[in-house]
Amino acid sequence: MSVPTSPAYLAKATKVALSDFSSPAMRAFHLTWMAFFVCFFAWFACAPLMPIIKGEFGLTKDQIANINIAAVAVTILVRLVIGPLCDRYGPRKAYTGLLLFGAIPVFGVASAQSYESFLFFRLAIGAIGASFVITQYHTSVMFAPNVVGTANAAAAGWGNSGGGATQTLMPLIVVALALFGVEQAGGWRIALLVPGVLMLVMAWAYWTFTQDCPAGNYDTLRATGLMPDTGKKVGMTSFKRACGNYRVWLLFVTYGACFGVEIFIHNVAALYYVERFGLSLKAAGFAAGTFGLLALFARALGGIASDRIARVKGLDGRTLLLFVLMVGEGLGLLWWAQMDHVAIAIVAMLTFGLFTHMACGATYALVPFIDRNALGGVAGIIGAGGNVGAVAAGFLMKASPNTQSCLLILGGLVTVSAVCAIAVRFTAEHKTREQQLFEQAVAERQAVAEQQALAA
Repeated sequence: MSVPTSPAYLAKATKVALSDFSSPAMRAFHLTWMAFFVCFFAWFACAPLMPIIKGEFGLTKDQIANINIAAVAVTILVRLVIGPLCDRYGPRKAYTGLLLFGAIPVFGVASAQSYESFLFFRLAIGAIGASFVITQYHTSVMFAPNVVGTANAAAAGWGNSGGGATQTLMPLIVVALALFGVEQAGGWRIALLVPGVLMLVMAWAYWTFTQDCPAGNYDTLRATGLMPDTGKKVGMTSFKRACGNYRVWLLFVTYGACFGVEIFIHNVAALYYVERFGLSLKAAGFAAGTFGLLALFARALGGIASDRIARVKGLDGRTLLLFVLMVGEGLGLLWWAQMDHVAIAIVAMLTFGLFTHMACGATYALVPFIDRNALGGVAGIIGAGGNVGAVAAGFLMKASPNTQSCLLILGGLVTVSAVCAIAVRFTAEHKTREQQLFEQAVAERQAVAEQQALAA
């Protein structure tokens, strides 16, 4: 991505001040995680209701697997496209458009009358999973190198917690509707209208209160000459450049093994607890929800740890941390898959979930450093890797005799994939350049602060 060289643009935030709602960086931070939360909530709103939906449509094991695959398959394509679109049009326009158009299939799935129509809308809903790429893009252009890992991980983590919230809240909404005399057959449909409405509200808020970068919006910056206008080719140039970087494809694999597994678990956890341990819909929702709610802190913890270790060991420290977290995730998943007692199974799930969410945060703590001139392409391709992993897990589920066998195989594959993390290397020149960018960002931020103090 070509960026303006004015100090106003380069004065990225050097800290994450959670109580700040006035600066462009922190407004973008808060609204991007809120938007991602709503999108994640809508993306997986169907999952905790699958025991009800399965009974209403008489779904088979293969049909449920097809629905789970559909939920994440189209996201691969949209994530590849949305990153370059951010480079071209800016994250503000990209997010607003995705929220508006994504709300349509969310409303549509509530009106499905057959397996085929439900599958179609579930496939279309998958497009809103691309919101993650915009979230990471927006925080990457707003925050300086010393805190970008923390900002990326915290925004994505808090947004990801929408997956845990939906596991808990959607069954509660159905139960609440039942208290007012609404049968389950109609209750799940009404419940699915909630995330659609939230997406429309969030689209208005994002358009109204955010801007593309610290200096303003891309179209204004290009019109005033502060940002080169390279035309419509900027997105394709970013994508092609990212495709030629081997580090992108290594992180594509690691993200498939952490985020891909995460969204696969969101799709199957509630049904797994119902069928394997005989839990009620409400209890299974709470159990599955705890996995998603780990994102409230665990993903941010991965980003924070990456930023901290980078101060001592630089970029190599970030890759080493990711390797350790991936190994922990794989071993934890193997442990969870072998548990026969529900209480121990939940503990094992939370342990492997902690490593999983932290690995996701540590992956995107690396993304801004891969190639700053192709940020949209890099973020989009690596983000798509998460969905490729989820789709692969879905096909593995279809080929496995049961969910437990699928989880055991996944655990082994995740452990092996950790090798890709340690294989990501950076040249001495690359490391020196990143250190200079960090020092420059701090100096420019201090200069802007001094100018504001004098003006006051």
